[in-house]
Amino acid sequence: MSNKDDINEKLNIEDSDDKKDYTEEICYLCKRPESLAGKLMQIPNHIYICADCMQRTFDLINNPDNPYINMIGIPPGMFGMTDISSSIKTKKAQEDGKSKKEKVEFDRKKIPSPHIIKAKLDEYIIGQDHAKKVISVAVYNHYKRISSHAPEDVEIEKSNMLMIGPTGCGKTYLVKTLAKLLDVPLAITDATTLTEAGYIGDDVESVISKLLQAAGNDVKKAERGIIFIDEIDKIAKKRNTNSRDVSGESVQQGLLKLLEGSDVEVPVGATSKNAMVPLKTINTENILFICGGAFPDLDKIIKARLNKQSSMGFMADLKDKYDNDKNLLQKVTLDDLREYGMVPEFLGRLPILFTLEGLTKEMMIKVLQEPKNAILKQYKSLLAMDEVDLIFDEEALEAIAERALEKKTGARALRAILEEVMLDIMYEIPKDDNIGRVIITKDYIQGKGVPVIEMRGVSKQKSIASGN
Repeated sequence: MSNKDDINEKLNIEDSDDKKDYTEEICYLCKRPESLAGKLMQIPNHIYICADCMQRTFDLINNPDNPYINMIGIPPGMFGMTDISSSIKTKKAQEDGKSKKEKVEFDRKKIPSPHIIKAKLDEYIIGQDHAKKVISVAVYNHYKRISSHAPEDVEIEKSNMLMIGPTGCGKTYLVKTLAKLLDVPLAITDATTLTEAGYIGDDVESVISKLLQAAGNDVKKAERGIIFIDEIDKIAKKRNTNSRDVSGESVQQGLLKLLEGSDVEVPVGATSKNAMVPLKTINTENILFICGGAFPDLDKIIKARLNKQSSMGFMADLKDKYDNDKNLLQKVTLDDLREYGMVPEFLGRLPILFTLEGLTKEMMIKVLQEPKNAILKQYKSLLAMDEVDLIFDEEALEAIAERALEKKTGARALRAILEEVMLDIMYEIPKDDNIGRVIITKDYIQGKGVPVIEMRGVSKQKSIASGN
């Protein structure tokens, strides 16, 4: 009997050990057993959670930027947490301290003076001296206004800008170069996609969303950025239409609050608002808005206004006096823009108005050669990698400029013409390692000849015919 009792006792011990291993609880979230995770906490419905997962859950709920807790409307007290409000207040105090610190760091002394800004713009943009001077002074004054040294007893108004110029004269490139120089976030948007809220297209708030993305979702950094709205003439008020103007005057009305300065809620990481995207509030008071457009047919309105001033008599102006005036846009007034279809309230929030000149033949030749990133310098660098010199005759440059002027697309035409001219050369050069120099002539630009090819160390010249 004793042996049997000993055997039964051993069997009972083994069964109890197996039963103990079998009934060991595991964490509902990380699936670790209690022997690894430590003591588990039991919640209703026989769910066990380890201390690590419970702490992560509390940390997630403590985060004030958590969109999902706000979305489903769960009160923090439901989890028995009493220090959430204090932690939120602490975080807000830290954020306020950071914002004050950032504001102090943005010092006026770090802003380049207007003559320095213009000198940097001169390195990349040919001509447009008046436009570069205006934008340099306006930007300098704007960032003095929002710096830590701004006077508190005087409220300095914001100086948004409206630039008018023909296509290809450098409006967008001017703003891009300016933002790169100042090292501030820049958002370039197209007004043609903007529509009234509730219709297919982008809302006016999408302009601020692009700036927030350019600033890396940093609200404080975005609130001192630059927004360039191109093709602003496309939202002019439509005339002689009976349909609802959802992409014209209504968009101008929607932009009024952004230009003047207001708090706007924009989605983070998306261009449209929906329930699954968190929102951030951005104040547009210190955001510099620059609007630009070609305003086609505006010259006809200006010409009609100027011709009204002519009268009969020997001293009267001729009706065709302004027909060949290439810089007619420089005589634009606010009355001309109102007649074009721009809302007076919209123009009132763009106090700085300036125009850009159309490119002449001489300016086209300078655009080819002088800027830091000139097109000819780019092609010369590409061929220099193959140890080949690229030379353009003066007459060839004039021929390229003349062809570009015929296209009437400004400096954009230069790139298209050179791509066409250089295609066969870039294709043929790598075939022969003995080629040392390529000379582009006027005849080749006009399609009457071929470029001159000079071999290395040999006075003999070789011509590569187009298409061979």
